[in-house]
Amino acid sequence: MSASSLHLSAPAKLNLHLSVVGRRPDGYHLLDGVMVKLDLADELTLALSGPGLELTVSGLPAPTGRQNLVFQAAEAFYAATGFAEQATFRLKKCIPMAAGLGGGSSDAAAALTGLNRLHGSPLGEEALAALGLKLGADVPFFLSPWVAARSQGIGEMLSPGPEVPATWLFLLVNPGWPLSTAWVFKNLRLGLTTSPKGLINSALNAGSFAIDRLLYNDLESVVLPRFPEVKAIREQLLACGASGALMTGSGPTVFGIFTRRDRLRRAGTVLKEFSHGKWVVLETRRLPSPQPGA
Repeated sequence: MSASSLHLSAPAKLNLHLSVVGRRPDGYHLLDGVMVKLDLADELTLALSGPGLELTVSGLPAPTGRQNLVFQAAEAFYAATGFAEQATFRLKKCIPMAAGLGGGSSDAAAALTGLNRLHGSPLGEEALAALGLKLGADVPFFLSPWVAARSQGIGEMLSPGPEVPATWLFLLVNPGWPLSTAWVFKNLRLGLTTSPKGLINSALNAGSFAIDRLLYNDLESVVLPRFPEVKAIREQLLACGASGALMTGSGPTVFGIFTRRDRLRRAGTVLKEFSHGKWVVLETRRLPSPQPGA
């Protein structure tokens, strides 16, 4: 790649814990949770060109033009810096859309990171994170250097850790249809969420957190009763020997945690057969931890 172009990986994420702890007067929900980046990723190639912005998308279905968060991120970057718009993007989608895996937010973070590098880093980390937060609550996490992080507030309060075991293998199962995040939060009833205060603190303060203490998602209270298929996926993963299973984010993707690859692959085969090939089944694991000095 030349100095005027970059190729970046935009990883998916899982919510290992998601508690909804309140709501601000402006309607934004306050969250407390743990996210981890995965080796399942979109690929974004960007180059300085000009004038204007251009985006082409390949792979899985995704919006183009201003409906895509890559385009919105580019517009936000150029508005914030005052530079003339001059970028071409090629996005290869490997992360399903509207699946609770953060693909759009990760793409936006990659676009912001890439443009900032190509233009000589005019924005510092805090300014970039603030810009990203306006695009989506998960964007600051994808801009952060951490593989796993605790996210609080509306996504702006991040702290590193916990260290997700490298032995955990994730089997992702998506029913093959999208689910609107806005719809899920609109139908959330805070009084009906069941996470006790301190649940996440208890899980993270343990020397070696247990899966059954960490895995929790308040948004399941909205999705599982309305979409029995998501509940069925969760039940099938557990029946196939997953150490734990949970819907990630606002769904509808559900993941199971395995520590043996043979069991994970056997479960994947069973789930594909059970759904007659309808469910999208993906094997993944967390991103490797960055090497010191990298």
